[in-house]
Amino acid sequence: MSGVVDVLLIAAAVVLVVVRQFRTRRVDTDRRWWIVPGVLAVLAVREPGLVDAHHRVGSLALLVAELLIGLAVGAGWAWTSRVWAEPDGGVWSRSTAAGVVVWGAGIALRAGLFGVGAALGIHQDSSALVLALAVTLLVRSGILVRRARAVVPEGGRAAVALGRAGWKEPV
Repeated sequence: MSGVVDVLLIAAAVVLVVVRQFRTRRVDTDRRWWIVPGVLAVLAVREPGLVDAHHRVGSLALLVAELLIGLAVGAGWAWTSRVWAEPDGGVWSRSTAAGVVVWGAGIALRAGLFGVGAALGIHQDSSALVLALAVTLLVRSGILVRRARAVVPEGGRAAVALGRAGWKEPV
């Protein structure tokens, strides 16, 4: 596919994911939440242009930075999402306005990385962006599932264990 088509497909996937996350959604801790990120990662890794053959070190450095940004965005997005339990035991989540800030910062950092790579003459394939998106979704989903499993209904209110003793998420 051409670069323009790749960019449009990636943008459409990001918009779809973000729009879906701002809707209230039931968190299903039993399903295989890692499959979609896994498929994206496999598709990205099998592409030949993941690392620029003429600038291996610089290309790998940019890829590692891209993956670290994906990791940070996924974690930030998950921790800024609201998680609660209904009296029937169903656990729900919804992204907050802070999630928009996390995404905006991630996009700005990725654009900066692209600019650095372009200034250094490093060819950057869209597969690196797809791999980073896979990492973002994998980390976010993993943290949300963990948070959802920690929700315990208490008289109609939900307590969420976040690694800090005694802290409860308001519902």
